[in-house]
Amino acid sequence: HGPCQPHEPGYGLYHPGYSLYDDQIPNPKSQMLAIQNAKAYLLKSSTTSGLNLYDHLANMLTKILDERPINAVDIIENISNDVKGAQFQKKLDTLRDEHEILPTFEAAEKCKALFLTANGEGGEELEEEIGESPLPNVMETAFYFEQAGIGLSKDEYYHIFLALKKLISVQPIQTCRFWGKILGLEMNYIVAEVQYHEGEEDKETEDEEVTEEGGKGADRVEDEDEEKEKEDEPPKSTYKPPPVTPKEENGTGANKYVYFVCNEPGEPWVKLPSVTPAQIVCARKIKKFFTGRLDAPVVSFPPFPGNEANYLRAQIARISAGTQISPAGFYWFAEEGDEEGEEGRDMYEENPDFQPFSVAEMVDSLSTWVHHRQSILQQGRCVWLNPFKKSEKKEEEEEENEEEEKAEELDEVQEEIGPPLLMPVSEDEGIQNIPAWTAQPSTDLIPQYAVAILQSNRWPGAYAFAAGKKFDNIYFGWGHKYSTENYSPTLPPPVQTEYPSGPEITETRDPSLEEELAFKAAREKALAADKEEEDENDVEDDGEEDDGEEDD
Repeated sequence: HGPCQPHEPGYGLYHPGYSLYDDQIPNPKSQMLAIQNAKAYLLKSSTTSGLNLYDHLANMLTKILDERPINAVDIIENISNDVKGAQFQKKLDTLRDEHEILPTFEAAEKCKALFLTANGEGGEELEEEIGESPLPNVMETAFYFEQAGIGLSKDEYYHIFLALKKLISVQPIQTCRFWGKILGLEMNYIVAEVQYHEGEEDKETEDEEVTEEGGKGADRVEDEDEEKEKEDEPPKSTYKPPPVTPKEENGTGANKYVYFVCNEPGEPWVKLPSVTPAQIVCARKIKKFFTGRLDAPVVSFPPFPGNEANYLRAQIARISAGTQISPAGFYWFAEEGDEEGEEGRDMYEENPDFQPFSVAEMVDSLSTWVHHRQSILQQGRCVWLNPFKKSEKKEEEEEENEEEEKAEELDEVQEEIGPPLLMPVSEDEGIQNIPAWTAQPSTDLIPQYAVAILQSNRWPGAYAFAAGKKFDNIYFGWGHKYSTENYSPTLPPPVQTEYPSGPEITETRDPSLEEELAFKAAREKALAADKEEEDENDVEDDGEEDDGEEDD
């Protein structure tokens, strides 16, 4: 290779006239140049790993000095491998010490608040609260469903138990029940079904009505101002959309119960809004998976009037109306309800003289089960309401023609009558060759301790059990109704037909050159004739004036 050049590393160390073993003092300039060249060589990055020897040696020395291992020279190769491996570890943060949070730790942190009790509570007060509390025995229900292999894990059941206890301590609840769990793509929904104390729910509805009336009052003022400004505008369309079917009042029909949801036990409960008939009607026409976010939009056709919270509430109403069942005879109608007829359809109470059926009877005959929830009509309500009735009262002062048109519309509307309350399950329509319900015992090996289990085939995931005088309903599923055919979205409406063409709207054909010339010639001829007539009239007028002057 020959002697090193000034631009190469190592130049100066073996320069002629200088040796490491000589007692001569080296030239400072040549020594600094040699050091710079050597450092530049060590700083060259590798073409394969991208590392350089200078940093690698520095990291090795730092590691050795920090750890100070015994016989470091014997494990220098292992230290080198460890330093190289540390360079290729994926770091998600700029900090070196990253402590990963395990999912189990996060779940424990969420459920930590459920196990904390309020301070200052005595044992006697706790006993009184336990006796008067509307808290359901979720663990007992879980035990019965577990006999048939239905339900969640015991840990999750207990966490839901504590979450319901926390909900009851915050809300003025009279009755509470664990409704079930609806699965979602991102998160799931744990659903609680409650009833408020008398008067508490009315306060909330009054607050909602006040806010709505305040908004309407402001809208009226704005409408009056707009009418004054738009007096000179062209006429608007006289089309009137069909009347909106009002929702059922809270505590009745589809809004008889109030529902709270949360994604995980320990998270805050969120109250779902009341359901409207329009939301139920549209929910029957679409099929959407839940995301787990209540504020997520529902993109569908036909467009759904609301977000995922409204769609979830509509599906809960549909599932409850079709799958909430009980043993026949457990409920009976009150005497007042029998006299009132339709108004008393929802007024039933527990039968104190109820004699439970045996498990074999409840499995063999579906007539031993009945629906204790009102069915939802095609209108989207449990009790039919004439949509034109309200508008007729408001327009009493209109002309007779409009009243006649309304009378014709009222005649066309047909009242819907749904199945009666406490109707046997055996009368439910099947799905082609599939029965609506499937009954089976929890076990065939020990029939004397078996539990009657009923499974809905129309709403997969809906179950009911009965054991003596105890029964309950629960739902675990995606919130979709079973269909024998693949789901196909509703087709858009047909394209509007064109307006019929006639002579009154047909565009005039452009004239040809010959027609334009003939038109011009005729127009000039007509102008010339008019001019001649005017000249003759002027001449006659002048002659009459001359005759008058001669007479004078």
